[in-house]
Amino acid sequence: MREKYIISIDQSTSSTKAILFDTKGQLTDEVSCAHEQYYPHSGWVEHDPEEIYENTIKAVNSLIDKNQKTKSRIEGIALTNQRETAVVWNQRTGKPVYNAVVWQCQRGKDICNKFREEGHEDMIKDKTGLLLDPYFSASKIKWILDETKNARQQAENGQLLLGTIDSWLIWKLTAENNHFTDYSNASRTLLFNIQELKWDNDLLNLFDIPESMVPEVKYSDEIFGYTDFEGAFSEKLPISGLLGDSHASLFGQNCYYKGEAKSTYGTGSSIMMNIGNNYQKSEKGLVTSLAWGRDNKVKYVFEGNVHSSAATIKWLVDRVNLLDSPGEAADIASSLEDNQGVYLVPAFVGLGAPYWDNEARAIICGMNFDSGREHIVRAAQESIAYQIKDVLDLMIAESGVELKELRADGGASKDEFLMQFQADMLGTAVKTTAVKEVSALGAAYMAGLALDVWENIEEIESIREVDKNYNPQMSEDKREKNYKGWKQAVKKAVND
Repeated sequence: MREKYIISIDQSTSSTKAILFDTKGQLTDEVSCAHEQYYPHSGWVEHDPEEIYENTIKAVNSLIDKNQKTKSRIEGIALTNQRETAVVWNQRTGKPVYNAVVWQCQRGKDICNKFREEGHEDMIKDKTGLLLDPYFSASKIKWILDETKNARQQAENGQLLLGTIDSWLIWKLTAENNHFTDYSNASRTLLFNIQELKWDNDLLNLFDIPESMVPEVKYSDEIFGYTDFEGAFSEKLPISGLLGDSHASLFGQNCYYKGEAKSTYGTGSSIMMNIGNNYQKSEKGLVTSLAWGRDNKVKYVFEGNVHSSAATIKWLVDRVNLLDSPGEAADIASSLEDNQGVYLVPAFVGLGAPYWDNEARAIICGMNFDSGREHIVRAAQESIAYQIKDVLDLMIAESGVELKELRADGGASKDEFLMQFQADMLGTAVKTTAVKEVSALGAAYMAGLALDVWENIEEIESIREVDKNYNPQMSEDKREKNYKGWKQAVKKAVND
C-alpha cells in the first residue's frame, strides 16, 4: 500500500511552518518562514496578517517543490495556530483594518480593568472559563474597533470579520472565503460560552462587538474547506484538523483521557490537563477551556499559561548578551551545584497563571559580589520550571487527580538541564516526545482521523515515541528549599 501524507501548517508566534508527516507520525520534511515582530509601544506586540498568509503560501510551495514524489499522496491539510492573537479584516477588500494584535500584547489592560471595576468578572469566568485579562482576544478586538479609523462604523455596517489566526488563514486559503474556527480557538476569545457551546450575546454586547463579525464554530475533525495554495496543487485538498497550538500539542502527546497532562516549552508555556467531558470551574487562577471537538463531542481542559519561558533565554541572548545562543544555557547552568540563592522572576509582560498580575515586572534577586553570569543564566533556566510547577500543583489540587507523569514538548524540552530540574521540582517523571513539532503532529493526527489516514486514537497511541525519560533525583528537603526561595522572589515582583 502506498504511503499517505498530511501537510500540517503550524502558524506560531515567530514563524509559519509547513510540515510533512507520514502514517507513522514521522516528520519527513519541513519548511519554516519567519515573520516580523512589531513593538509599537511598551507591552504591545503586533504581527502583519498579510505577511503571515504570504509565508503560509511560500512555506507550502517550498515544501512541495522539495517533495514532488510524495505530492500525489498528500491526503489533506492540517492547521494549528498561535491562539488569542486577533485579526479584524474587511470582507469585501480582504484587507486587515489593523495589524494582528498578538496574544502577548497588553493593550487591552484598561478595557479589562474597567469591566472588572464594573463587576463583570464573575459573569465572564462562569461563561468562558477564562479570566478577564488582556491576554485573551476580546479586549484586543474591542481596541481595534475603538481605535482604528472607520473600523467601528464598518463593523456596525456588517463589513468586517474577526477571528484568530486560524480563521484568517481559512478565509484566505478557501476560494469561497469560508469564515470558520474550531472549538479550541473559540474558547480562547473571551466571547464564547463553553458550557452552552455558542457565541455569547452578553459578552459580545459587553465588548461592543457585532455578532455579524464572528466565525462559525466547527468540530476539529470537520472539513473547513478546500485549497490549492494558489495553484501549488492541481486539485484542491481538504483542510481539517484545526486546533489551537496548545490543544494540538495535547492531542499530539496522546493526552486523550482525564488526568493526562502536558507542558509545551515555547516562547511562553502552556500547561494543560485533560479534565474530561464535563465543565469544571477553577477557583484559584487556572482557566478552563475546550480541548477540542471530535466525533460530535467536546473535551475540557484546565490550563495555565506562563508568559515567558524560552523568551527568557532569548532575552539573555538578544538583549543582555550573556549568551551567544540559547543552546549554551544548559551547560552554563550545570556548572553550578545549585542556584546559590539567586532567582529571576521573568515578569517582562506581567505574570500569568496562577498569579495573573499584569503590573508585575521582571526582577533578579539574591545576588552578591560572588554572583556572576552563570548564576543569572541558571536562575533564568530554573524560572521556567518553577512557573510550570506553580501551575501543575494547582491543577492537581483542583482536579483531585494525581499526576503520574508530565509529557513535555517544545524547543526547550530538548534542554536536559531544564527537564531534569523540572522532574526534580515536580517529584515526578518528565517524558519528552521524540517528535519536535508536536503541535503540528497533533493537528495532523486530527486531520488524519477525519480523512481515514488513521482508523482511531488507539492506532495513534501505538505509534507514540518517547525521546527521554527524566526521573526526579533531588531530595524533598532541597526541593522545598528551592521552591520556597522562588515563592519569596515572586512576592518581590508582584504589585501588592
